[in-house]
Amino acid sequence: MKLNELKGNAGSHKRSKRLGRGIGSGKGKTSGKGVKGQKARSGIAIHGFEGGQMPLHMRMPKRGFNNIFAREFSIVNVGDIQKALDAGRLQAGAVLNAEVLNAAGLTSKAKDGVRLLARGELKANLSVEVAHASASAVAAVEKAGGSVTILGVKAKPANKGRVGKPAGKRQVRREESARKRAERRGAAA
Repeated sequence: MKLNELKGNAGSHKRSKRLGRGIGSGKGKTSGKGVKGQKARSGIAIHGFEGGQMPLHMRMPKRGFNNIFAREFSIVNVGDIQKALDAGRLQAGAVLNAEVLNAAGLTSKAKDGVRLLARGELKANLSVEVAHASASAVAAVEKAGGSVTILGVKAKPANKGRVGKPAGKRQVRREESARKRAERRGAAA
């Protein structure tokens, strides 16, 4: 075989259509776009427009809302922890918290904390410190001889937007209820 005999597989290179090159080509004059109008021009913005009729996306009812106070957690399954242990990215018997899990590549960033879920199987004895954990995840870790400490949600920055002013009533109530929740969880564990 010589260099001049090399060629790609059949169908691997598709030639582009040559538009506007005479009527004999079949794509001459209007280049397959019909005649005039918005669709014949470049940069058309007609998607979703139904000729003045109420478009489908506006006929459909609205549902739900976006909670602006929603917390965003990094999800870690016990099976992921076991895989990291097998790969040598985590050490058995160590205390696993958000920083350690992040360093091992199990979470992209801590966000509002880490939530431990039970998918997969855990064989190693570990001590885990997370913001949340499902009951089955706690059971899986304890079955392997480890322990789970639930830290609760990281507090949002105090006095956000209230620089130099005391915390508002809502902020105080929110912090108080978060503290009580954490105490109840501690008592339950």
